[in-house]
Amino acid sequence: MNRKAILEKIKTGAGWDLVVIGGGATGLGTALEAVSRGYQVLLLEQSDFAKSTSSKSTKLVHGGVRYLAQGDVALVREASIERGLLLKNAPHLVRNLSFVIPLYSFWDKFKYTIGLKVYDWIAGRLSLGSSVYIRKKEVVQKLPTVEQKGLTGGVLYHDGQFDDSRLALNLAQTVVEKGGFVLNYARVTGLKKSPEGQVCGVDMTDMETGASYSISAKAVINATGVFVDDVLQMDKPGVRKSTCASQGVHVVLDRSFLPGDHALMIPETPDGRVLFAVPWHDKLVVGTTDTPVESASLEPVALEQEIQFILDTASQYLVRKPSRKDVLSVFAGLRPLAAPQGDGQKTKEISRSHKIIVTSSKLFTIIGGKWTTYRRMGEDMVNKVEETLQLPKTQTGTRHMKIHGYQEGVSWADPLYFYGSDAAAIRDMIAEDGSWISEKLQIRKAQVVWAVQEEMALAVEDVLARRTRALLLDAEEAVRVAPLVADVMAPLLGKDESWKEAQVESFKKIASNYIINNTTPLVRNLSTAI
Repeated sequence: MNRKAILEKIKTGAGWDLVVIGGGATGLGTALEAVSRGYQVLLLEQSDFAKSTSSKSTKLVHGGVRYLAQGDVALVREASIERGLLLKNAPHLVRNLSFVIPLYSFWDKFKYTIGLKVYDWIAGRLSLGSSVYIRKKEVVQKLPTVEQKGLTGGVLYHDGQFDDSRLALNLAQTVVEKGGFVLNYARVTGLKKSPEGQVCGVDMTDMETGASYSISAKAVINATGVFVDDVLQMDKPGVRKSTCASQGVHVVLDRSFLPGDHALMIPETPDGRVLFAVPWHDKLVVGTTDTPVESASLEPVALEQEIQFILDTASQYLVRKPSRKDVLSVFAGLRPLAAPQGDGQKTKEISRSHKIIVTSSKLFTIIGGKWTTYRRMGEDMVNKVEETLQLPKTQTGTRHMKIHGYQEGVSWADPLYFYGSDAAAIRDMIAEDGSWISEKLQIRKAQVVWAVQEEMALAVEDVLARRTRALLLDAEEAVRVAPLVADVMAPLLGKDESWKEAQVESFKKIASNYIINNTTPLVRNLSTAI
């Protein structure tokens, strides 16, 4: 991906079939879908790809056991199908992971054994494996540190796991390979309209240079997640909010809290959600919460009570009780949900199904959804564009499209596994210069160079938060190596010492929200929560 070449293309003033606003799961899925059908597509992201919600997930590609409990069978079916397709299309990033639900009563055995058999049945031939009841001895073998007092057995089932921001990057690369254009740090500042009042393009500012551009398009797609209302306001100031945001928090612990290759699923927490403890990049990700927030932010901050809730709930199921001092990183993401339909409706009760809105001025907006169904969301959106603008109907080309980096048989024990087919080129670079950025997190200098030259990384945060996952895996280690990353990036980007200093300071400020102060309890601004 060459940012300079993309800007040169924009400068020509050429019109586009579709301009997609938003470089997260939904926007990237829509851009790839449109490119696969032969459309000229430009995607614009105000910050970095997957900067917001799409890099802060629970790292699961799943049908949604909780959605089944809510009776949303249609969503579970759709997600199960998409999960199976993604496993085939990006095997270097998605894997089959087995989960164990520990059981502590006969009623639990009956309820979850039957419920997960229904889960298997809904997935059909794209199921990742059959769920089975296992005895207490097997539960302990698979979850060695599980609380055994009162344990009667467990249910083992299968779902998918992935690396969210790496998938986003690979989707962006695939869009480019198929003839599309993607640009990060490109903020849409307004909508262009025809004399008839129809949306016919966008005004964009390059956040790197400050240069502004006027871009024409037959259709504009608002796929900005929790920020969709900002774009809707550009179309019609004062319009009623279409979305609400719900915050989900995760804490990251050392793998010693739950060694082995299996994940723990706690099906009923005090707030009515499920809680996962999932092995990921040789760490343990535990979450999540569901806290309504009033306003969206690119860097939401975990509330103290959310962190404590996760630690307290996990402690009920683990022999070794995690505490604040054990947290390597804490991260928060916002879910874009359709606005509540009734008074008192809780965010966890709002369907995760997606919804498409077309305004009278022909601005196309998609709200809701989840990472697992990103491809289907894109397919539905392009179908809607064709229907609304009366374009010739085309067929999806993404259902069986191999995503950039496609490689079968990768070992997740390999520190470079998530690069897939690109790993060979990075190993060649390491052979010439094997310098470490972080031996603790297995990050090499070559990966920083690759991020700048091949993955459009422009900031230290881009490298440490999304090209590698250092910030989410060990925030203090990420802060320690930030100057080393800046040193590598600066000459590649043509930057000076003042840029390096500013980048390191900016990263430290962001990282402070991922680090728990163990001497003083966290004091978060509770006014952000409803």
